[in-house]
Amino acid sequence: MSEERRRQLGDSDAPVEDELKESFDKTVDEGAERLHRTTRTILVTGVFGGFEIGLGIMAYLAVLHETGNELLAGLAFGVGLVALLLAHSELFTENFLMPVAAVIAREGSLAQLAKLWIGTLVANLAGGWVFVWIVMQAFPQWSATVGESAHHYVDAPFSLQTAALAVLGGSTITLMSRMQQGTENDVARIIATMIGGFLLAGLQLFHSILDSLLVFAAIQSGADVEYGQWLGWFGYTLLFNMLGGLVLVTLLRLVRTKELIKERRDDAPEDAEAVRDED
Repeated sequence: MSEERRRQLGDSDAPVEDELKESFDKTVDEGAERLHRTTRTILVTGVFGGFEIGLGIMAYLAVLHETGNELLAGLAFGVGLVALLLAHSELFTENFLMPVAAVIAREGSLAQLAKLWIGTLVANLAGGWVFVWIVMQAFPQWSATVGESAHHYVDAPFSLQTAALAVLGGSTITLMSRMQQGTENDVARIIATMIGGFLLAGLQLFHSILDSLLVFAAIQSGADVEYGQWLGWFGYTLLFNMLGGLVLVTLLRLVRTKELIKERRDDAPEDAEAVRDED
């Protein structure tokens, strides 16, 4: 009875609230658009994503060097995420909710999802490595600051605490993407982005891309850090970032919209799989 009344009150006869229906459609449509990008487009947007996160790293280091305050530096880091948002570039950990929803709704394939994830991850790291190299040549006085920041991550032993920090890093960036996608108001989207940047960098959550660029900058500046140390840290951080984004945010969101997923799957053309394979 209550479900029938909800349908009568809403503008549509969808099995969930109208706002949720609109948000779901946007989520799946944007996810499908990302899945159907060419490899070249994935790599280019990923490289630019690395550049823009590097811009945030530059702002973060500038404030941290002058103040020694992680929270203020975290606010400054949000500049990079705002640049990422406004430039429509791509960050690996932003690709959990929307592309996965599109795959579940049969608007894309697992192979396309794997190509998007791998291509974006590699391009983010490569683009970020280049950008922070330039930053460290321009500001060699930041070497001690970036070295201390890098050791905070690579020296941390794998433990329940570090796993939790990585889970929170993945869920925070995914939730930030969800908030950006849930509104058309640019000011609200920028505020959500700055909040995400503050939480990630200011609280020193473990994030596979952001913190990797700090480690790269430290190595390039001559700090006592090696790529082997980074790789050991990066492996488990990447895994728990994915768990945080996929389980704490994406899975629960998909459960909330399971009726819409079923409708979308039922409406998918029978030859959709063949079309995806051709892509």
